[in-house]
Amino acid sequence: MSTALNLAGDPAAEALLNRAKEEMQGLSAVPNLVVVRIGDDPASVSYTRMKTRRAKKVGLNSSLIELPTTTSEAEMLELIKKLNLDNAVSGILVQLPFPKGSEPDEKRILEAIDPAKDVDGLHVVNVGRLWAGEPGLRPCTPAGVISMLDFYGIDLAGKRVVIVNRSQLVGKPLAALMLERNATVTIAHSRTADMKAVTLEADVLVTAVGRVNFITPEMVKSGAVVIDVSINRITDLNGEAKLVGDCHPDVVNVASALTPVPGGVGPMTVSHLLYNTVQACKQQLATRAKLLQPE
Repeated sequence: MSTALNLAGDPAAEALLNRAKEEMQGLSAVPNLVVVRIGDDPASVSYTRMKTRRAKKVGLNSSLIELPTTTSEAEMLELIKKLNLDNAVSGILVQLPFPKGSEPDEKRILEAIDPAKDVDGLHVVNVGRLWAGEPGLRPCTPAGVISMLDFYGIDLAGKRVVIVNRSQLVGKPLAALMLERNATVTIAHSRTADMKAVTLEADVLVTAVGRVNFITPEMVKSGAVVIDVSINRITDLNGEAKLVGDCHPDVVNVASALTPVPGGVGPMTVSHLLYNTVQACKQQLATRAKLLQPE
């Protein structure tokens, strides 16, 4: 048995952030990310603080707007409108999911964000651009997976890719990005018949199910690259809380490469958010400069 190559996220994320820093050089304005959070869920608080802290480390301006759970949809939409019109704001990120019982509708709020400032890449306009093969802001986790594969020199052209997830956040956009790299893509989900037979076809297997030990060694083709996107909280035999993915620990003995959980895809998601903010700023500055040019 061989142990899989550890696809650690930190080195790949650092490389992407360095690329973002290089692309900031010469810009007439510092990219500015605004994160909006409703409520004080501990996980969301930790995640948003990490995003703003990492942004400042890279040299971006970043601020956090904290709103009470009683915030109405009208108030939220008014805030988004204000941020859309503010030329000092390059990117807008609304932290999801909203707390249970809060009024705003997630879909309506996301669609209210200016697509040019949608650094999460979830607006329907950016989704359409992705599937049309046009330039645009890409969803952070799927784009992070592609950047990680690039960093480790894993070529997707001609490979059979199986993605066990069909969500708008991971599965669907990742399938589009894989197709751009000339992979042959299958999306599997809860209604897929004979899941094992499907996953065994994969040269590259991506799982984002949210179930501990869902992917067993018997479901993985020998030598496959396995990308575990999920983060599941469990309590071990010693009563200590820990984070694990979808893969059984023994998958490491079958795969040729495997992302750790934590420390795999997670850092890539945050880094791509900041990279998107730089891209958004560059495009906005170019658009404004073009508008100021005489006819």
